[in-house]
Amino acid sequence: MTVAAAQVPAAPAGARTTLVMSCAAVFLVMVNYTVPAVTLPVTAADLRAGVTGPAWILNGLVLGLSALLLVAGVIADDYGRRRTYLVGMLLFALASVGAAIASRTATFVTARVLQGAASAALLAAGLGAVGHAYPAGPPRLKATSSYGAMVGLGVLAGPFVAAGITTVAGWRATYGALAVVAAVLALLGAGLLPESRAERPRRLDVAGVVTLSLGLTALVTGLTEGRLGWTRPLVPASFGLAAVLLVAFTLIERHRTEPLLELVLFRTPLFAIATGGALVSGITVMAVMTFLPNVVQLAHGISPIGAALLFGLWSGVSFLVSLQARRVPLAGRSQLGLGLTLAVVGYLPLLGVGDHWSPVRVVIGLLVAGVGSGLINAALAYLAVASVPPGQSGMGAGANNTARYVGSALGVAAISSVVGAYGLSRGIDVALVTCIAVVPVVVLAGLRLRIASEDRSRGSLPRIAPEDRSRGCGEGRAPAARASRPPGVRLKSTQTSPWSRQPRAEPARRPGPHGRGAFACVRGVRLAKYRLGDRPRVLGSLHPALWARAGRR
Repeated sequence: MTVAAAQVPAAPAGARTTLVMSCAAVFLVMVNYTVPAVTLPVTAADLRAGVTGPAWILNGLVLGLSALLLVAGVIADDYGRRRTYLVGMLLFALASVGAAIASRTATFVTARVLQGAASAALLAAGLGAVGHAYPAGPPRLKATSSYGAMVGLGVLAGPFVAAGITTVAGWRATYGALAVVAAVLALLGAGLLPESRAERPRRLDVAGVVTLSLGLTALVTGLTEGRLGWTRPLVPASFGLAAVLLVAFTLIERHRTEPLLELVLFRTPLFAIATGGALVSGITVMAVMTFLPNVVQLAHGISPIGAALLFGLWSGVSFLVSLQARRVPLAGRSQLGLGLTLAVVGYLPLLGVGDHWSPVRVVIGLLVAGVGSGLINAALAYLAVASVPPGQSGMGAGANNTARYVGSALGVAAISSVVGAYGLSRGIDVALVTCIAVVPVVVLAGLRLRIASEDRSRGSLPRIAPEDRSRGCGEGRAPAARASRPPGVRLKSTQTSPWSRQPRAEPARRPGPHGRGAFACVRGVRLAKYRLGDRPRVLGSLHPALWARAGRR
């Protein structure tokens, strides 16, 4: 016999349009992110970039992304995700025009920073809108898998798009094409994209916005300049300023009634795992896969197009796996841990790639790492909106992506330093071995956090008195009433959000023996309104001490 708690709510009207527009935005952002990987030599030569210019051409976008992702997410929640999306798309088009016509390195880098700010608005508003349009359960899982797949598809298509346009019309035409696509998407979004926002908008935390944005800007500046020498005066000054501003941000947020970032969320295991996993994936996956194409080009003389084709295997597999990740029978955080593990397992065949070229080993390593990356992309997109309250999906997307891109900047800076100290071949091996050693420790730490959280939650369960055990569900229920139910009752629940404390269906209920609000009776099944860890649970009336886990993604 099966007792269903509720049916999964249908997605509202316009949900598919929201998903398509959001996927188009993340695809555009990732294509733009990968353009300098192909066009950097000709761009730097044309702009006379000098010594520090190439590093800023690569990291200008990351600076804008890291500084404004969280801010953009909060603004999208409070002032409208459609509005934030359209402003971001228009700014992206204008910044792309600026990059196309830039005649100096400073102008081009400024345009890339503005592209990063626009990309922050698109990523945070897009994923936040998807989280709002699709309720918890299989519809959201399928939607976030598609959204995560666009990350891999954008990384796959970006180098080929940039190489093709640059070969035919020059590197400036690439940014012109991006501007045209962004303008078209802005027009489509204005006519098709539905508006959504939090039910209770909050006042903008100006002090939090200023300290966080400037703190992350100083951090990324230090990491970018540090690639050219960590003893340069600007580097320690940037890190010191970043530390002061980020500490000030933390103190400000602790005393705000409506903070930019709810610091209490870090006490919830799901949010901590989602944000920490995004940071680790940025360091160990995004950074490594950003650096490896340069290694094979410099060490073995492979052309940029050849490197793009080779690493297209990784991003192509990542795209396909993300699309099908919803079929993996694992919860989102377990899927994230599996993805991180597979990603570093794929690094094992890549050890020694700087010294010895073995196409078979490289292809095997990239395929395995691509499977892991696909699982990571799908899991992070899902966890970003599932780990926060429903009205703050934009903030969740912003926090998750901020951690990911800051991690990427940290990882690239660390790999650059290691390669500078040990040389290209040995340095990349040291970086890969470090990732292989660190990721299992992080995955085990996440597992331990989950187990500890569930243990603490079990300890907070109310004790059931012996006289209540004999009553079953409802006042005066005789033992014969519950004995009439066959054993092995299976309990179903479609509730997958840790922020919802009761089933969505609201049938007629009667107070239970433990007081009003403690338990409710639905079809002879006792439903607990307590939340254990991040899993809603139900209590069967046959055996009050037996907690059956509700079905969960």
